[in-house]
Amino acid sequence: MRIHWLCLPLVAVMMVGCAGKTSYRNDCAQELDAAWKELDLAKAEGFAGTVSYSKALTLITGAKTQQQFEAYAGCTRKAQKARFYIRESRAGR
Repeated sequence: MRIHWLCLPLVAVMMVGCAGKTSYRNDCAQELDAAWKELDLAKAEGFAGTVSYSKALTLITGAKTQQQFEAYAGCTRKAQKARFYIRESRAGR
């Protein structure tokens, strides 16, 4: 009987960890999708040669890699940073 009470906190911690991964998974997917679309738009507008565009492409590639390894928090951060550089690229910086 005591063993069951000792396992309960462990199971609760594991469930909380899984819930955190799920929320970041959705954020990662949404940010990555938006970043790819914005990058394609920047390319179509002729900004593909800028330094900011290159930085964004590198960050998106890294974010995609993190997504594949289930590092969703890092994926989200990289995708958001990529979107910043895409905006910079489109602004001519």
